[in-house]
Amino acid sequence: MTTSKNTSISTLKRLAVSLLLLVLTLPALAQTKMFRMENDSVPFFRGFSLAFDLVGPAMRMLSDHGDIGGALRVNLHDQWFPIFEMGIGMANHEDDEVTRITYKTTAPYFRIGVDWNVMKRKHQANRIFAGFRYGFTSYKVDIIRDNLPDPVWKSQSGFGVQGMACNMHWLELVFGIDAKIFGPFHLGWDARYKRRLFHNDGEVGNTWYVPGFGINDQDNLTANFNVIIDI
Repeated sequence: MTTSKNTSISTLKRLAVSLLLLVLTLPALAQTKMFRMENDSVPFFRGFSLAFDLVGPAMRMLSDHGDIGGALRVNLHDQWFPIFEMGIGMANHEDDEVTRITYKTTAPYFRIGVDWNVMKRKHQANRIFAGFRYGFTSYKVDIIRDNLPDPVWKSQSGFGVQGMACNMHWLELVFGIDAKIFGPFHLGWDARYKRRLFHNDGEVGNTWYVPGFGINDQDNLTANFNVIIDI
């Protein structure tokens, strides 16, 4: 347990450093033709915002899997938004109708990336953005199959693994909107195409659910509904 905790802390530190490096390098990128900022009197640094997704908790309440997560976002000239996301993904998938397998996991996940405001008038309250995320999670799963018929001895048996260590790295392409409601409060949604990069599913094959990624497959399509607060 201590080793897993230390690994999560180490991963969080590495992602925080990566976000800091991204923020520090964006001013240089802003001088290039492709990433040039608008030439106006608006300051380069425009503050931070916190975002909380409502879809993940709703799925966790209504189904056997979901996640709880939030994000810290930096506003650079209302045009570029470096972002760091983290949360906890959970699954308790009991007695699957087809496989009769019970699957359980709870683990943190981390994502880092940047959004680009694609609207021509960057400084208005509402935004349309496109971006990407790099995601990572290290998690442990319990997989149990009870009452498995033995074709030779004609008896019932079972098998299972507990605490099997797994991990996954993936890429997300993001498109969404951000609308100001009043004061510092915004509402927004985004759609995400997730593509698995590389992974370790342990010794028993593909795991059913991956925290932060969703149902495990080569790719995945999800959506978020966010409450955003400027700070």
